Amino acid sequence: MSIASITESAHYITFKLGDELFAIPVAQVREVLDLTEITRVPTAPEYMRGVVNVRGSAIPVVDLRLKFGLPPAADSVNTRIVVLEMDLDGETTVVGGIADSVHTVIELEPEDINEPPRLGMRWRSDLIRGMGRQDDHFIILLDIAKVFASDAAALVESASQAPIEIAA
Repeated sequence: MSIASITESAHYITFKLGDELFAIPVAQVREVLDLTEITRVPTAPEYMRGVVNVRGSAIPVVDLRLKFGLPPAADSVNTRIVVLEMDLDGETTVVGGIADSVHTVIELEPEDINEPPRLGMRWRSDLIRGMGRQDDHFIILLDIAKVFASDAAALVESASQAPIEIAA
């Protein structure tokens, strides 16, 4: 998806992984959770932490640092689970992504968004919708559906394998 498809102002939630600031459209965010107990799924890929119970539903949780090839980091009081809803292979999929910290909701106008640089980026450009600018800061706008597109089957399988206890 190119920035040419971004024709209206939109709201984005921002979060950090390491020193990098990322953003995803608020429309794809169901909620932001404090870090809670995650049930490990033995056959899941390393970047898949497991599943969490969100109101009786097993939601797969991905460590975004590991998904993007960053070194693992210890969880902190600022670590959050961003619960996302997206269309993967024609189905609505809900997944949680662990972020080092979640910051704020921002509004970006189309003129505040540039194409991602083709050289010198540590991130795969096909996963990036654009580079937002706010004040003197650059924000990496993720195409979150593309980030998880190759994981659709593993996410569904992980959620279905884990037993979830529902609190009374």
